[in-house]
Amino acid sequence: MTVLDRLRGGLVVSCQAYPGEPMRDPHTMRRVAQAAALGGAVGIRAQGLRDLEAIHDVVDLPLVGLWKEGTVGVFITPTVAHAVAVAQTGADVVAVDGTLRPRPDGSGLVDSVQAVHALGALVMADCSTLDDALAAAAAGADVVGTTLAGYTETTTRTDGPDLGLLATLVHELDVPVVCEGRVHSPAQARAAMDAGAWAVVVGTAITHPTSITTWFVDALGGDHAQLARH
Repeated sequence: MTVLDRLRGGLVVSCQAYPGEPMRDPHTMRRVAQAAALGGAVGIRAQGLRDLEAIHDVVDLPLVGLWKEGTVGVFITPTVAHAVAVAQTGADVVAVDGTLRPRPDGSGLVDSVQAVHALGALVMADCSTLDDALAAAAAGADVVGTTLAGYTETTTRTDGPDLGLLATLVHELDVPVVCEGRVHSPAQARAAMDAGAWAVVVGTAITHPTSITTWFVDALGGDHAQLARH
């Protein structure tokens, strides 16, 4: 069974922590990934070379790896060198920015795709629009995701996953389409699968306690919500 076959129809859990947070530690993310595997995840998505190496050693699931560099523009595995380094951790799939924006090293997406394929790994293109996804597929990406819909200057953030874009990509592309981004409930994950997603990636709603706590605090309202912001 291929890596993509193993992911089909299932939940990929994104195990990431933001810089400066208590959980920003490879060993912590390894344990989070192990817990997700016990819960029935079919794959793990993680970022950072040390995190990927730690997870690869103990979790027997397809691993989607990336390397974030900065927070603006093209920062998800932004260069060929980043893509190669991620592949060398043992990641089965290397997630890269799949938008049409210029890359820091002046390369094209096809350069990262070819470099990753040469190392025996697959490429997931994190896209924001149909044009992105079409170009990514043409460049040889093995799978595309809705990851960056609502996170670029030219796209609008939907409340929940961008199911409209997902349905369009599924209809227009011949490669698998993964739903990722703002999937905050089991019902939204089910809706994404019903819209044709090959797999669904969930991160924050499973692996980010700070955000989850904030959702509950905000729902309770009152003085507690105000105090939590100070």
